[in-house]
Amino acid sequence: MKLKRTPLILLAIATLFGLGVYLHESQQASQQQASQNQGQPLFTFKEEDVQAFTLKTPQHTLAFTRRAASPAPQKSSPPSPGPTADAPVWQMTNPKTTAASNASVAYLLNLLATAKREKTLTVPTAKQAELGFDNPLAIVDVTLKDQKTHRLVLGNPDFNRSYLYAQVDPPEKPQPELSVSLVTMDFENAVKRPVPEWEGQPKIGSQN
Repeated sequence: MKLKRTPLILLAIATLFGLGVYLHESQQASQQQASQNQGQPLFTFKEEDVQAFTLKTPQHTLAFTRRAASPAPQKSSPPSPGPTADAPVWQMTNPKTTAASNASVAYLLNLLATAKREKTLTVPTAKQAELGFDNPLAIVDVTLKDQKTHRLVLGNPDFNRSYLYAQVDPPEKPQPELSVSLVTMDFENAVKRPVPEWEGQPKIGSQN
């Protein structure tokens, strides 16, 4: 028995209507998720929680570790002055072993601990080259004192250079879509330093 044309038309309309509702709800859910993520911190750790980190750029790979705390003075010893602003808190371990610049390290770690997601987008993985993730501006791998690890991948600036595209703790396995956050351009200044600016300055009067 053949179906009449009218029921077929009604079935087609119902199908299209259902598809339209599904697409609309999916879009609304994506927008709601992006809105919820806006203004959220990139990470939940504090600057002082970081034990070590590496910074990989197209130019170089740098590694740093926090120096061990100095032993407490003996009771019979006179009290020592408090730590100075240029005390060697951090040590560079790659490409060479030397005291690190506290200012350069602190600037980057403070951004990692306090920067917020200006916006979060979901884009197809096929667009990762367009966003700069095939040849990232920088990859920062952080190890905390509790041995937990985090990663930040910095890509290209957006079209008007207001923000950088970034991936926060991206999944290890390839996914059909990328979760991309817009972060402050301050990260560009934090990672695009020549190697000497990451090294601590020798004390006056010290011998070579």
